[in-house]
Amino acid sequence: MIKRKEFIMKVMINSVHFKADQKLEDFITQKVEKLCAKYSEVINAEVSLKLDNTDTPENKIADVRLVLRGDDLYASKQSKTFEESIDTSIDALKKQLEKYKGKTGK
Repeated sequence: MIKRKEFIMKVMINSVHFKADQKLEDFITQKVEKLCAKYSEVINAEVSLKLDNTDTPENKIADVRLVLRGDDLYASKQSKTFEESIDTSIDALKKQLEKYKGKTGK
C-alpha cells in the first residue's frame, strides 16, 4: 500500500479459478505501486488474473484497472506469463496516464 497524505491506496488482486502465489502477488503490487507513486490522481488499483482456455502458450491474461478521481483507466494484455502480461499492461497504463495528465493539465 502507498501512504499518501489523506489516504492509503489499495491494490486489489483477484485471480479467477486459481490461487496466485505470494511471489506473483508481490510482483504485481510492486509494479502497480511504483506506477501509482508517480501519479497522485490514482485512488486505487484492481488487478484480475485469468487463464484463457486455449491450447496456445500465450494464455495468461492480466486486466489492470486504475481508479482515478472522476475517471478510470484500463488495460488488458495476454502473454506467456502473468509477469509479462502485467509488464505490458503497466506500460499501456503509463501511456494512458500521460495522455490523461495532458488533457487535465494536472
